[in-house]
Amino acid sequence: MDHFHEKPNVYVGEVTIKVKNLDYAVTFYQNIIGFQVLEKTDSRAVLTTDGKTPLLTLEQPADVIPKPANTSGLYHFAILLPSRADLSVFLMHLLQTGYPLGAADHYVSEALYLNDPDGNGIEVYRDRPSSEWTWKNNLVEMATEQLDAEGILAENNAEWKGLPSGTVMGHIHLHVSDVKKAEEFYTKGLGFDVVSYYPQAAFLSTGRYHHHIAINTWQGVGAPTPPENSIGLHWYSLVFPNETERENVINQLQNLGAPIKRDANYYVTSDPSGNQIRLVV
Repeated sequence: MDHFHEKPNVYVGEVTIKVKNLDYAVTFYQNIIGFQVLEKTDSRAVLTTDGKTPLLTLEQPADVIPKPANTSGLYHFAILLPSRADLSVFLMHLLQTGYPLGAADHYVSEALYLNDPDGNGIEVYRDRPSSEWTWKNNLVEMATEQLDAEGILAENNAEWKGLPSGTVMGHIHLHVSDVKKAEEFYTKGLGFDVVSYYPQAAFLSTGRYHHHIAINTWQGVGAPTPPENSIGLHWYSLVFPNETERENVINQLQNLGAPIKRDANYYVTSDPSGNQIRLVV
């Protein structure tokens, strides 16, 4: 696996989503996805793959409501497995459970798609080596082709034991109200580069990854921000390599007029569609 999710890159570290029934959601994320519980209260569960690093947190708001249709927020968060062999084991596990899934070959990666019981989108994928990616005019070639499921399944016949410890949060894909406004925020504010376009969507990264963040208007141009107590994304974190780089980004966000506030050991901002981001070092 290439080193796109460590220094000096800026990458997604952790995602927090809201669910309707915490215990039910925890069971799904343990038994179907393969997370371990790091800590749990009556309204919150922190999930991990290595026993120490939080990757996904589930929250149950007291007055939680379903996510309204045609709003901004989470399209999916994407769990990156260390190897194709790991994807093989995960795919066989999913087929054995009978849980509904979709699949695609994106040239740069091979991906499986499913929804949690609340409709939160999940991608589980493996990257092809970056040496196999094709770049033209500083844009990486991506597509949606049929997945070679048989080839993946032939990679490994090991027993499924949950997500491997080398799993990371590979990227996040968001519904926004205006792609160009969001693109300005993520490039001029947060310092990401646009690396690919798709109809009504843009893909952004640091360090020439195929994408750490994707944005789309597939819920409609002008899609409003969902209520705070609705199922869906609460926040996600971006990990900076050092305090200097984070301070530079904070200055850029202030120059753009983006909201920014200090909270404990991180800063909080949100994109023009209300997707909340924690900036951590």
